[in-house]
Amino acid sequence: MQNQTLAGLSLRDLEYAVAVADLGHFGRAAERCGVSQAGLSEQVRKLESLLGAALFERTTRRITVTPAGEVLLRQAREVVAAARLLLEMARSRSEPLAGPLRLGVIATLGPYYLPGLLRAARARYPRMELRLQEGQTASLLGALQAGDLDALLVALPLPTEALTAEALFFEPFRAVLPCTHPLASQPELGLQDLAGAGLLLLEEGHCLRDQALSLCGKSQPGRDARFASSLEMLRHMIAAGEGYSLLPLLATQERAELDGLVRVRELAHAEEVGRTIGLAWRRTDTRAEAFREFAAFLREMAPAGTRAAP
Repeated sequence: MQNQTLAGLSLRDLEYAVAVADLGHFGRAAERCGVSQAGLSEQVRKLESLLGAALFERTTRRITVTPAGEVLLRQAREVVAAARLLLEMARSRSEPLAGPLRLGVIATLGPYYLPGLLRAARARYPRMELRLQEGQTASLLGALQAGDLDALLVALPLPTEALTAEALFFEPFRAVLPCTHPLASQPELGLQDLAGAGLLLLEEGHCLRDQALSLCGKSQPGRDARFASSLEMLRHMIAAGEGYSLLPLLATQERAELDGLVRVRELAHAEEVGRTIGLAWRRTDTRAEAFREFAAFLREMAPAGTRAAP
């Protein structure tokens, strides 16, 4: 009887249930797992039948985990994580970075850093198949810890000891202002010059938003603060004359369509005003040595204008 029960227990079904618990939604869980919603729902019901317990309370408005589900899903996460670790151990014994590598990149870095990196990465690692995922810092860190990503390009330091990282390079910030701004004619600005009204910010969830607030001496956005969903939108808001902001160096490259509308100015003590970009992975990942080698390659390919990480 015990053997029959184990034979009916599928790792994939456990992964489906964990995805539903993570996302609180069958449709989004199906999208993450690459299956139809109907198929995922049916497999979760079969799993509940096999376990003899309802994992989820389903209503027309929301999905909640049942008390029994809390206990069982905690164990399911451990089983899925152990299975992933088994696969990673097997893969690391041959060619650690051959095959798919799910690499997350924070949205304020990816569009400006990756174009200059991908050709060299494909030449150095011809058997590596990059699977890129862009997003906000918190969601990408969660995906990395959950095993949905293998590594992550992110601003350091990391908020959890469950992950480890290698610093790659220091990217300075620049002040970006409308051409008509009173400060636009100054060759160099101090952070104190940016402490007044008019600071434009990214929406909540971007680590760059918090860095900009802190550097400009603000704990919270002002009552009349304006927000952008991306750095490109932030650039366009500056060009429209709505205000100024701090942008990472790689995002300040001139765009022909914005010529004459924005001014990019260096900051006093620029060597201290910026962010350290690193490559992060799970501490338990057996490919740590391969990731350190990959980080060394990324340091070799550090973009122009950046400097060695402190």
